[in-house]
Amino acid sequence: MKDHTLLHGDQIRAFRQKVYHYYRNHGRELPWRKTDDPYMILISEIMLQQTQVARVIERYEQFIRAFPDIGSLAQARLREILNVWQGLGYNRRALMLKKLAEVVATEFEGTVPSSVDSLMRLPGIGSATASAICAFAFNQPVVLIETNIRTVFIYHFFRDRGSVKDFEILPLVAQSLDQENPRIWYFALMDYGVALKKAHGNPGRGSAHYQKQAPFKGSNRQIRGMILQVLVKKPRVSEEQLVATIPFSEEVVQHNLKQLEKEGFVVKKGRHISVT
Repeated sequence: MKDHTLLHGDQIRAFRQKVYHYYRNHGRELPWRKTDDPYMILISEIMLQQTQVARVIERYEQFIRAFPDIGSLAQARLREILNVWQGLGYNRRALMLKKLAEVVATEFEGTVPSSVDSLMRLPGIGSATASAICAFAFNQPVVLIETNIRTVFIYHFFRDRGSVKDFEILPLVAQSLDQENPRIWYFALMDYGVALKKAHGNPGRGSAHYQKQAPFKGSNRQIRGMILQVLVKKPRVSEEQLVATIPFSEEVVQHNLKQLEKEGFVVKKGRHISVT
């Protein structure tokens, strides 16, 4: 397709037919797709940031059982939240969820807001997550782009290109959007995108925004996770015990410990450390 800014009626119909055909025959059944509860969908969207679906499914159901609504999450201690979060990685998201729940409880009377602008005022929520919540919880015809959706549009309309930018894709997302049922349409696009990655070696690599995830082993992210894992199991640990437990140099452990304290994960009282 030479003109990447405009889709004609026949192109839109053919494209939708292909995407929906795949979804009807191969669509995934995921627990957060069985509800339109904004809170549950918000939890799933935060969990799905940078984490594979298979890893999210088990933790999502445990999390909802432990914290069934905004109020219970807002009132929970961070240590309790991190205990359920273990295994998902990127623990900063758990801290942001705690802060987010507190804001919703106090500023929105415990009700998850239904506009992109209001959602973006909440900790840990950017434009993509806000748009996803509006589409999946409120069935709003917002323009949404994420890795699998990006893959579909690059494969179908920019296959001969590299370094495709999102501003080039977004007009096509808007034009092809099923205005009557954006929730199902985006489910279909995402599932089709997953299939394309498996069949064609991830066409999404043609995106200018594609980034390969940095190695986890030996990273500060791994060390921070180890520190929090120890502190979740033991409510109060001496600094010496913590340094002795983590299999990295004292300098590296201390560096990450200071970062966790600065970000509000842990507090230090004397020589003892605990999760906030």
